[in-house]
Amino acid sequence: MKLAAAAAAVSAASAAAASAASATLPYMLFAKLALVAATVWLASLVSRRLGHAAGGLLAGMPMIAGPITGLLLVDQSADAVRAVCLATLACQPALMAYLVTFAHAAQRWRWWACLFVASAVFLAGGALLLALPLPEWGRVALALVAPALGLRTMPRAARVGAAGPVALPRVELAFRVAVAVVVAAGVMWGAQHLSAGLAGLLLAAPIAGLVLPAFTLPRHGGPATAALLAGFARGQAGFVTFFVVMLMTLPLWPAPVCWALAMFGAGALPWTWARIRGAIARRRAAGGAPTPRSG
Repeated sequence: MKLAAAAAAVSAASAAAASAASATLPYMLFAKLALVAATVWLASLVSRRLGHAAGGLLAGMPMIAGPITGLLLVDQSADAVRAVCLATLACQPALMAYLVTFAHAAQRWRWWACLFVASAVFLAGGALLLALPLPEWGRVALALVAPALGLRTMPRAARVGAAGPVALPRVELAFRVAVAVVVAAGVMWGAQHLSAGLAGLLLAAPIAGLVLPAFTLPRHGGPATAALLAGFARGQAGFVTFFVVMLMTLPLWPAPVCWALAMFGAGALPWTWARIRGAIARRRAAGGAPTPRSG
């Protein structure tokens, strides 16, 4: 009975997500489209300067979801926003499955085939996760471990195209932003006109994760695409942190405080993770270096 109630709660969370989307005011619509455009633009610029992995890391952070959740807090109750956070976390393992599927498929197939198969995996996995009678803590636990598991199952090619500047013409940058805005508009339209469950899945869809690899694969190849998606998976650590903090603190503290703590945690965790990984890599490099002979 408890598990059935938990499944019903997540279904209600998906319905709340759809309700929040259908109640979107004009400024919310403009804000989301602007955030999508800015995220794709910034991630592409970071990729051009620092490499595909760095651009993916930025795109995987809650660059869109964080501010949009803050705006939802202005118009929706804390309980409704918490329900949206729960629905997003419930779908997060499906998002990681999308990233891993696209990364592996990119080593063999063209971008449209990768996008089709990975999107099918995301929709099927998300629908299954929403239907499973899991308690709230179980859904949070799955969301917390999903980024690490996703990184471990990324193809080895992800390490090949990870660093270094990337050639990115201004025309392609403009096309990336334009396509991202069109996709975001379609997602929001679908969230307002489709069933609550499908609307919740659409709201959890990674718009930048749909657009960026589709442009990266034909121009830069499979290893670069895998590096981009591995970086996106690392950014998901901050994404999950944001929604977990919101889920845990909204019943306790004022909404602005919860949002500020969630945004801080979303940035602090990936930064700390990168520092630890860098320190481990330097230690290994120092341990493997040949020691100079004396005398």
